Amino acid sequence: MSRPAKATVDLAAIRHNYQLAQQLAPNAQALGVVKANAYGHGSVAVAKTLEPLAPVLAVACIEEAIELRQAGIVKPVLLLEGVFEADEIVTASEQNFWIMASGIEQVELIANAAIAEPVTVWLKADSGMHRLGLTDGQVQQAYARLSALAHVNNDIVIATHFAAADELDSDFTLQQINRFASMTEGLKTPVSLANSAGILAWPQAHGNYTRPGIMLYGSSPFAQAQANADQLKPVMTLASEVIAVRTIEAGETVGYGRSWIAQRRSTIATVAIGYGDGYPRQMPNGTPVFINGQRAPLAGRVSMDMITVDVTEIGTVNVGDNVELWGHNIPLNEVASCVGTISYELVTRMPLRTPRLYINATTNGAAAV
Repeated sequence: MSRPAKATVDLAAIRHNYQLAQQLAPNAQALGVVKANAYGHGSVAVAKTLEPLAPVLAVACIEEAIELRQAGIVKPVLLLEGVFEADEIVTASEQNFWIMASGIEQVELIANAAIAEPVTVWLKADSGMHRLGLTDGQVQQAYARLSALAHVNNDIVIATHFAAADELDSDFTLQQINRFASMTEGLKTPVSLANSAGILAWPQAHGNYTRPGIMLYGSSPFAQAQANADQLKPVMTLASEVIAVRTIEAGETVGYGRSWIAQRRSTIATVAIGYGDGYPRQMPNGTPVFINGQRAPLAGRVSMDMITVDVTEIGTVNVGDNVELWGHNIPLNEVASCVGTISYELVTRMPLRTPRLYINATTNGAAAV
């Protein structure tokens, strides 16, 4: 029998969340963002799920795009960070990878490329994120330079990225929208502004292409409740099983560093999952897990391969009982908040040791990877 720790990935939920992105921005085309191993969910499996739905897939870099091509994905793939060397443009031309140009240096690499097939280019405008992107004067200059070239397709897209779209009480997103409009004034070209938060909460930013990321994986980008985000379906369930149950007396301690002290006679369940499986070591005492239909608190420091849980209040617990760390019963965002991070980090750090079990690919069958 194999170790019970696993991450179940519901591909039907991926499809639902993508379709929600389309419904919320019906006049835009939604990309399928599968960078960072599809946010830890498995880029190939997720890309194959999205390929019949999405006109374009998106990754961070050319290595991620090549992985999709080698797996048989044929849809265009946008390189969100663009290219870093001139020979990558040749590969992009051959493989139908679209290139994001985020600076004058990348614009010049594309302009000077010697390629047989033209490439599709997106230009990134810095409307206020101040991380990557062309400045006010550079946008128009770069657009004019590239649109005059025979080896650049004439459907150049201009994009930007929001810094605070997840902050619903901030007006900075409106400032970015207005600045972007000024930067692109007079250009008859498709635009892309909206990430997940933009799709869900800023309809004036939907543009021609949207870029749903974390929402595809069932997690809200907002700290508070938001009506559209409440329609998302969780995708990943991280689960394992109880491998031992013991009773300890008041005053006894549990785990490394003796950080948890029993205040009464307590029942402790040991679960086969730890930071080696993607459950962070920093999780504090009291973080909820789900056992036998009830919540129970983490008790003691997370080890590499195991955690311990105080199950005193939930009745009989036996070896082999299922334990959910996050999923349908313990929201991913809640777990992230317990450790002072965001859902993005938890799922993207999921290691290869934790097998992904894919369900609802096209039927109710399952396959492990």
